[in-house]
Amino acid sequence: MKVEIWSDVVCPWCYIGKRRFEVALARFEHRDEVEVAWRAFELDPRAPVTREKDYVRHLASKYRISDAEAQAMIDRMTAAAAAEGLAFRFEIGRPGNTFDAHRLTHLAADRGIEDAVVERLFAATFVEGEPIGDRDTLVRLGAKAGLDAEEARSVLESDTYSEAVRAEAARATALGISGVPFFVVDRTYGVSGAQTTDALLATLERAWAESRPPTLQMTGVGNAPGCDDEGCAV
Repeated sequence: MKVEIWSDVVCPWCYIGKRRFEVALARFEHRDEVEVAWRAFELDPRAPVTREKDYVRHLASKYRISDAEAQAMIDRMTAAAAAEGLAFRFEIGRPGNTFDAHRLTHLAADRGIEDAVVERLFAATFVEGEPIGDRDTLVRLGAKAGLDAEEARSVLESDTYSEAVRAEAARATALGISGVPFFVVDRTYGVSGAQTTDALLATLERAWAESRPPTLQMTGVGNAPGCDDEGCAV
């Protein structure tokens, strides 16, 4: 069974959703038969490499709300993250353009360490306050997660994986995905937002059950007479 997760590394609910999905997957009986793939979604393709405006002011400007209302939004997200074991620090955040981060994730997928790199990028963004749009920073973070630093730098200084990132964004549009996180299970079930662990687990179980032939449940008492290819009971 395949689970595709559209997300962006500057999306706080995507990191929270990742944790909830991991718990759901750990509880799923057939977890060893699940393939997880991360898909690119840019929340703001026109974002600068690094935003200079602090997070409160950014939210207040984006949603046209007061600083106090923006801070309340941050407090709610911080509390939700804490419930999943994540210590968000919006006050030191340095978000920015994520196109290169998505390209780095593609390299990680080809090297078999996609989840490790995705986790490293999320933690760098929301816990450590790293400038996630900066290429030198991405090279360093990728190396910490297991990528070869020189290969990562070579990729980021070229157009490698650019078309793949754009193609995933286009597929998201085709599927009607307008926000993240968004989970697609076996190209059949879609789950929007950072749903609860129970909701994610229920989707996994339903998708698994409906994609496999039903198992017969035997009823009756004892062995009743019948016929097979060797003859009939007498």
